[in-house]
Amino acid sequence: MNHFLRFSLAPVARQATLVLALLGSGLPGRAQDGPKESKESLTVPLSAPGKPGKLEVGLIFGFIHVTGYNGKEVVVDAAFRNKQGGRRAETPAPNGMKRLSSAGGLNLTVEEKNNHVEVSTEMPTQPVDLTIRVPRNFSLQLTTVNNGDITVDNVSGELEISNVNGAIQLTDVSGSAVANTVNGNLTANFKSVTNGTPMAFSTLNGKVDVTFPGNLKAALKMKSERGEVFSDFDVAVDKTAGKVTRTSQNGFTRLSTDDWTYGKVNGGGAEVMMKTMNGNIYLRKAK
Repeated sequence: MNHFLRFSLAPVARQATLVLALLGSGLPGRAQDGPKESKESLTVPLSAPGKPGKLEVGLIFGFIHVTGYNGKEVVVDAAFRNKQGGRRAETPAPNGMKRLSSAGGLNLTVEEKNNHVEVSTEMPTQPVDLTIRVPRNFSLQLTTVNNGDITVDNVSGELEISNVNGAIQLTDVSGSAVANTVNGNLTANFKSVTNGTPMAFSTLNGKVDVTFPGNLKAALKMKSERGEVFSDFDVAVDKTAGKVTRTSQNGFTRLSTDDWTYGKVNGGGAEVMMKTMNGNIYLRKAK
């Protein structure tokens, strides 16, 4: 495994940028090792250890699992797999020949600047699974599309989570979240929330199941097209008739009814939106 480190000094701000590239197993020094899984791990030092940071990850194929821990560095474990879901193994070298390159390299780049860590891949169509440890006080911006779920554990910060064909699961998180997927369940469990910060949770095909601490103050906006809404909070539901929207076009007026469920928890606060089309919504109070 080679780690390439490049430090560039900004001429005015004089702040360092750290770039690490994983090339995986496609290296002559590992040619005699035989078939290997395409797996690598690296540790990323932060510019300001102990201070809040942000992790940004964008994938097309693969899962993302982020967990908070007591350390002061970001640790990235990456594993590439073939498009059928199994781990990619190298083709054995013919007798008398040495491997000089490999299609199994992890063309993964991790860049750190001012406690902002960005993880990207140069092979967007190659599935890669990422397991990342971050200091607990870290905000996240995570995106994947196919072949994987997104799970986050024990992190405190602003969470922006987006998936398409997979579930989202947030466990023992604090702060605020905007999370959405298309095909998958969305579950979240908050230890604490940032007062006055709007949040949103939505999926198309799946349930939305969110647990908040009992002292949550929120203005609720909830809707399930083909399911029901449940809560064990004492919700002051707005009983007024649904809002009617009028739009005019080519001399015609279209009337549409807003069938959202509105309510307040503990007197109200920032908006919390929860939406699904095919599934139920569960708003739970932490025990």
